[in-house]
Amino acid sequence: MKGKIGLRRNYFKESRTVFFTNEEFSVNLFRYPSGIEAIEITNSRGRMVVLPYMGQMIWDLEFDGVDLKMKSMFAQPKKADSVIDTYGCFAFHSGLISNGCPGPDDDHDMHGEMPCAEMESAWLEITDTSVKICGRTEYIKGFGHHYQASPSVEIFKEKGSIQMTMNVKNLSGEVMPLQYMCHTNYAYMENAEMKQNLPNSAFRLRETIPDHVKPTDKWLNYNKRLLNGEESLKTLNNPQMYDPEIVFFADELNLYQEVVEFEMDSPDGITFFTSFSTEELNYATRWLLHNKNQQVAAFVLPATCRPEGFNAAEKAGTLMMLGAGEEKTFTIETGKK
Repeated sequence: MKGKIGLRRNYFKESRTVFFTNEEFSVNLFRYPSGIEAIEITNSRGRMVVLPYMGQMIWDLEFDGVDLKMKSMFAQPKKADSVIDTYGCFAFHSGLISNGCPGPDDDHDMHGEMPCAEMESAWLEITDTSVKICGRTEYIKGFGHHYQASPSVEIFKEKGSIQMTMNVKNLSGEVMPLQYMCHTNYAYMENAEMKQNLPNSAFRLRETIPDHVKPTDKWLNYNKRLLNGEESLKTLNNPQMYDPEIVFFADELNLYQEVVEFEMDSPDGITFFTSFSTEELNYATRWLLHNKNQQVAAFVLPATCRPEGFNAAEKAGTLMMLGAGEEKTFTIETGKK
């Protein structure tokens, strides 16, 4: 049995309201003091908090008493047009016309227009085994691009993982560019080991330095040792060297596997994982950062290209193009084993 329940913004109050409940799931609606609407869904393993009208960000994710989200300075989501002004969520959708850190010749915001996009509609789809939050928004510019984005996120009965999906449809009569990344900001776990079902040699250290990165001599020397093979970074055992961020890229994942799975295993027996199809998402980024304000170990960020901005993707030939009326769907499964 499957049911659909439409949502309206006036359903969300400052006090938490129980909206739906059964033996496995509880759906609660509330509004943060900042005014951002939120849906909390709990199952027998944990909880997920989603911002249904703000790019469908996943703000919190916890399973088995473990917080999966990065440490940040943000105690709550903030009203913002750019993701850097509310950078404290577990996951967001990056793109869709442009993605990643803008290069010197780019004029787009970091991670594009989708992370904080205002969703025009939101609803729940409920079955005996899952609860899915769905949404839809239309992007349209005079003399510009026109598309519909339909993200969803699903939590399952007795499982410690979620499924994130993004569908993009070109509504214009002309071809449009498409860059997409599922940006999951995982918690940093001391001495955790990062693994995947492709060789470690598939990852290459980022050699460009975006504007938001302010290098130090120590950081530059560490990067040089990584490039020369004098150091490796498979285990998170040197946090003082991950400030500013350390970023790796893995390209053309389909050369290795049809379905890739990445893990981060802590000495305490905690395992985080992400899996996805390389036919849909053929590139991966690994983002590590550790300082007093932010601590994150994004062991894999699945994407359609490297997140180095629009022009870099165009020059590399990895800019995806959608024909008139064409659509693409991207899906990942992620969480705790």
